[in-house]
Amino acid sequence: PLGAVFFLQNRLLARSSCLDSVVPRRNSRATSTSSSTSPSNSTPTTPPPNFTSQTPQSLEDLAPHRRRQARKQALAQSTSSEAPLPPDASSLLTSAAASQPKDSLRRTISTFLSLSKPRLTVLVVLSAMAPYALYPVPEMLTPTMTETPSLSPLTLFFLTTGTALCSASANTLNMLYEPSTDAKMSRTRNRPLVRGLVSNRAAALFAMLCGVGGAAALYFGVNPTVSFLGLSNIVLYAGIYTPLKAVTVFNTWVGAVVGGIPPLMGWAAAAGEAATKDGSWRELLLASDGSSIGGWLLAGLLFAWQFPHFMALSWPIREEYKAAGLRMLAWTNPARNARVALRYSLAFFPLCFGLCAAGVTDWSFAVTSLPINLWLAREAVRFWKYEGHKGSARGLFWASVWHLPGVMILALLHKKGMWSRAWRSVFGEDE
Repeated sequence: PLGAVFFLQNRLLARSSCLDSVVPRRNSRATSTSSSTSPSNSTPTTPPPNFTSQTPQSLEDLAPHRRRQARKQALAQSTSSEAPLPPDASSLLTSAAASQPKDSLRRTISTFLSLSKPRLTVLVVLSAMAPYALYPVPEMLTPTMTETPSLSPLTLFFLTTGTALCSASANTLNMLYEPSTDAKMSRTRNRPLVRGLVSNRAAALFAMLCGVGGAAALYFGVNPTVSFLGLSNIVLYAGIYTPLKAVTVFNTWVGAVVGGIPPLMGWAAAAGEAATKDGSWRELLLASDGSSIGGWLLAGLLFAWQFPHFMALSWPIREEYKAAGLRMLAWTNPARNARVALRYSLAFFPLCFGLCAAGVTDWSFAVTSLPINLWLAREAVRFWKYEGHKGSARGLFWASVWHLPGVMILALLHKKGMWSRAWRSVFGEDE
């Protein structure tokens, strides 16, 4: 019939199996009517099928949004399995490099770029740039009445370049130290040293050049304090954190300190431009007037963020960490792993409040940061309640991924006095 042809052309209905349920229902009604009017037909009628009980044979029979809902429900009901986390950028770049001709320039660039762990390096650079922009520069040091931009673009260039090179050096040394353990884990077995795309000698030379170049850029382009912090981070990450991973679970706390140093670098870079005395590390990081408190609060944000992020990231691959001989709370003490993630997730509330009290941001930041902090806390509570099961680890992981840039952007939007100075710059001073 014409109606059947018309509806069967609708692919959405066909994929959702609606017609398969409606057409038998209509046929069964017709059969039931004819049998009731014919007394000679003694064959019992088949009851109409229940539309709500019809289930497709596979997820491919469902509409796209139904497939996503089904996968989410299946993950939430699972107590043992977790959806795999996305591979790191180093592995992706290594795959791209391996597909190129052996002596091509593109292969060489991709290989050495993968040694730097580009995603992590970008995060480190951004975590140094945000405190640099948030530093409250005195008005008398700015050429205009607005703090946008507030400091020297040239200093910012050397800060980002030097920080990126120091991060690349530390990450390369990390890969040089543990290729055997990287080969045992799904997220790292595709890294360039494991695949043999680059020799240990070439990787060591790359790490040395990046370290020296980064420290020099920070020393001559920013100030000696920032250069010292950059070198310290290389030593902490490659020389202390990496070996401790096979010794004690406290390696995570050392790694969190490494994550908290880049904000101090950005703050010290800005403080060096506004320094009125000798510009020593005490004036930049331990100012007697309390002006350096903001830098330590921002460092505390990055320090605290490492825990919910890494605890959630490590939980789905905890057995791989165990097989590789790396001591992580995710497998040594899952209950404590969840408690630590929850504890540091709650630390964001006083830290954001402290930025307002220290004069880094306006008090409106305490209000606008509340929803995103509550979201992270909610996912951390689920992670603690289920100890990583029922999709709680993946939920906390993605919440942490979006939480950090969200908080930093909000802090930049609520920088102390920024909007009032911008208003005066456009409309002039009130009479």
